[in-house]
Amino acid sequence: MHVSSILPLPGIRIGCRNPVSPQLSSREAQDPSSYAVRQRNASTAGSRRSSENGSIPSESLHDFPEKATATLGRCPRPRRIILVRHGESQGNVDESVYTRIPDPKIELTEKGWQGAEKTGRRIREMIVNDGCDDWKVYFYVSPYTRTLQTLKALGRAFERERITGVREEPRLREQDFGNFQDREKMIIEKAERLKYGRFFYRFPDGESAADVYDRITGFRETLRADIDIGRFQPPDEWTHNMNLIIVSHGLALRVFLMRWYKWTVEQFEGLHNFGNGGMIVMQTGTGGRYSLLVHHTVEEMRQFGLTEEMLHDQRWQMKAKPGEFNHEWSSSGPSLQVDDRISIFCKDLAVGLKQHND
Repeated sequence: MHVSSILPLPGIRIGCRNPVSPQLSSREAQDPSSYAVRQRNASTAGSRRSSENGSIPSESLHDFPEKATATLGRCPRPRRIILVRHGESQGNVDESVYTRIPDPKIELTEKGWQGAEKTGRRIREMIVNDGCDDWKVYFYVSPYTRTLQTLKALGRAFERERITGVREEPRLREQDFGNFQDREKMIIEKAERLKYGRFFYRFPDGESAADVYDRITGFRETLRADIDIGRFQPPDEWTHNMNLIIVSHGLALRVFLMRWYKWTVEQFEGLHNFGNGGMIVMQTGTGGRYSLLVHHTVEEMRQFGLTEEMLHDQRWQMKAKPGEFNHEWSSSGPSLQVDDRISIFCKDLAVGLKQHND
């Protein structure tokens, strides 16, 4: 399944006050990416004609959104970043498939398709309940088959004109366990991981969660840049009611949250996995920062694995502004917890030096 890097908004020309309804062929109705190719070709031809006439094509703001920030100012932050784990896959019901099917090619089960469609409807209902008419969605997706199929199922809940784009993002892929898996060895290695620590244990010929953290950090920087320049929506149609949907895998999504909120390794290891087709919603609070407690309840986040300290930070995120720091949060500023740890370390060091001198 091919997914275009950016799908232009169908039927909309930059600067057009009266957008026309998109005319989709039967093939394009089934595969939005083929429609994107036709739109992109038409846009390129139009830009070329404008250049030949000596005028500046308005489409250039869409093609190079970073130019729009200098002209129009800062793009509004999306209302939500919605993290979705893929639906139930063949590997979730029969781990032996990993021994004969490459991990990237494992597909959804029928239950997985149905669950993903249900999740799409839940997301749509949540957005519609905002009561805003100009809402849109933009997708980032892992290139694995089960996540692409989940994307397709999710997309059935949205009219084509609501989807401003889809980007396939390899850094959102599943943790690498090392090509075809040996089932007996994998049982032993997963038991070793529990002893060694879930974050630092690296599977032979594969990745640790720490390795996933490194590539997710790169993706996070790309995402923040995309948010800043409004890459996912046309410059003259910027809206606060944009919703970003990230379709990925359980560990990758937990690592994403760890990186975004600066959770410690210990805090990460206390988190529980998403269910198949499950979602976590990061939503802007009154100050503009993303918090998990705008959409979710405290009890839901406790069940997910957040400690009281993490919940306290999420309450702060609900009111804080972008650029502000929570100086009571151990990962972003000085805190009593860190001071206490330093004090304990210094006392232990002093005792050790005294024993050595004696």
